[in-house]
Amino acid sequence: MSTVPEAKNVVLVHGGFVDGSGWKGVYDLLRADGYAVSIVQNPTISLQGDAATAKQVLDAQDGPTVLVGHSYGGAVISEAGNHENVSALVYVAAFAPDKGESVNTLIADPPPGAPVPPILPPQDGFLFLDREKFAASFAGDLPADEARFLADSQVPWGLDALGGTVGQPAWRTKPSFYLVATDDRMIPPPAQRAMAERAGATVTETGGSHAVYVSRPAEVAALIKKAAGATV
Repeated sequence: MSTVPEAKNVVLVHGGFVDGSGWKGVYDLLRADGYAVSIVQNPTISLQGDAATAKQVLDAQDGPTVLVGHSYGGAVISEAGNHENVSALVYVAAFAPDKGESVNTLIADPPPGAPVPPILPPQDGFLFLDREKFAASFAGDLPADEARFLADSQVPWGLDALGGTVGQPAWRTKPSFYLVATDDRMIPPPAQRAMAERAGATVTETGGSHAVYVSRPAEVAALIKKAAGATV
């Protein structure tokens, strides 16, 4: 039997174009079950900067911690997850880069027929999604007004975040879990499954858009709780 205690701390990392407020539903469910939950507000300017921001939050944890990333946040947790407090990783419809890979390299060769995210040409080194196409691509299962709010409150996503490469991916040494969103039109589900398999992750699948962390908080929280019982 392992002597590693079950993790009671959870750190949530958001992805590109959005901020940490989308985790509210997951946060509420985990808090109600007694977990201490922190949300990283990473600036999404550069991968190294975001990893440093996540590590600041991890430094403040008092024991084993489940580190969770959505979308681009998966690159952040792959880089920051080597922190000694991290007991497990959870990828939520997320990128899981290997050493030397970036989000940019992972999206460079999409599967034939895969939906193309409506990313606009860079403006001063930052990316945005087309507001009118945001709902269909990112948040197809959210109420229209919620999807519109996400579209209208976009956070600029820096090219240095998109192109930042991972050093030693934490999933090589930490237990990993992956939630595949089967209706995702930003990261094709086959790509999600391939990254999860490569990482040796325990996989769960659910219907849901790329915004599955908002639309299906119960499924996300359930996988996080499962990860909390994992041992290195």
